[in-house]
Amino acid sequence: MPIAKPADTAHPIHPLLRERWSPRAFAMKAVEREKLLSLLEAGRWAASCANEQSWAFVVATADDHAGFATMMGCLTAGNQVWCAHAPVLMLSFARTHFAARGVPNRHHMHDVGQFAANMAIQAVAQGLVIHQMAGIVADRIRETYAVPDGYEPCTAIAIGYHGELADLPNDEQRAKEQAARTRKPLGDFVFGGKFGDTSPLVG
Repeated sequence: MPIAKPADTAHPIHPLLRERWSPRAFAMKAVEREKLLSLLEAGRWAASCANEQSWAFVVATADDHAGFATMMGCLTAGNQVWCAHAPVLMLSFARTHFAARGVPNRHHMHDVGQFAANMAIQAVAQGLVIHQMAGIVADRIRETYAVPDGYEPCTAIAIGYHGELADLPNDEQRAKEQAARTRKPLGDFVFGGKFGDTSPLVG
């Protein structure tokens, strides 16, 4: 059975948020086109600075062997180890400047993160899992996909159905899959009065 790791929350949250986590074990099962389109649609309706929608994505599915292998080659070696079973890989990009004014948009990464967060929750609702990765080779991505000036590679995203521990290639990956989920308490980062002073709301 796939591992379930619901968040041990200090306060009630929606079950979709509580159940979301980032497994490495993927079942070798294709994701239906309709479900992928729903994930992208959920992201499309994310909030963004000035409604700039400064995101872009390249998608590769495992049934396109050449395209999938090319994208795998843009991941760091540590991520390639466990991504081989994921049926879908995506690369995310952020446009660094506002389209109309040409001035820097310092919120570009934030906006792409909102898109990805929407997708992650939609995935849980559809029985899918998503694992987002910072471990990418940005220069290789730029060259491989002819990324135009003004776009910055952000992350890779693996999408699929949750697999079994046995689907992972080694003990290190299996240990990570079973590790407890942890988060800092609210008092460590919710402040009041001045930065560093815990807000009475959470203190």
